[in-house]
Amino acid sequence: MISDPDPDFDLGEFLPYLLNQAAQETSAGFHAIYRAEYGMLRTEWRVMVHLGRYGEMSASEIGRLSMTHKAKISRAVRALEEKRFLHRSPDADDRRAEILSLTPEGHAALARLSARARAYGADIEARFTDEERALLKSFLRRLATETA
Repeated sequence: MISDPDPDFDLGEFLPYLLNQAAQETSAGFHAIYRAEYGMLRTEWRVMVHLGRYGEMSASEIGRLSMTHKAKISRAVRALEEKRFLHRSPDADDRRAEILSLTPEGHAALARLSARARAYGADIEARFTDEERALLKSFLRRLATETA
């Protein structure tokens, strides 16, 4: 029989584990929405949101902003192009790169999903008081920018 090397360690109280569990639980419901409506994966949704928010940009810029590996971004770009949600054009400054933009169909899908995202987020936030919500967002922002 193998004994636990640290019987006082409780994974359920380990903050990175709790954060991961919370992220998985809270994002699963919205993931089901964009997957059912558009056959989208999480990275495709992220690419669309970044293009919708910031306008034309390269895949590498999206990867940097979303902290997503370039291979995942490339797959998402291909899928979104096949769905006619995204257009690629050559980068005038760097012939190796492409500039990505949403098509009219992409803008329409993003508008629909953004409205659904706001409603989904409001349902989650309703579980907390105004003060708890403000603190939670403050703490999460701090962790997202100060943790290395």
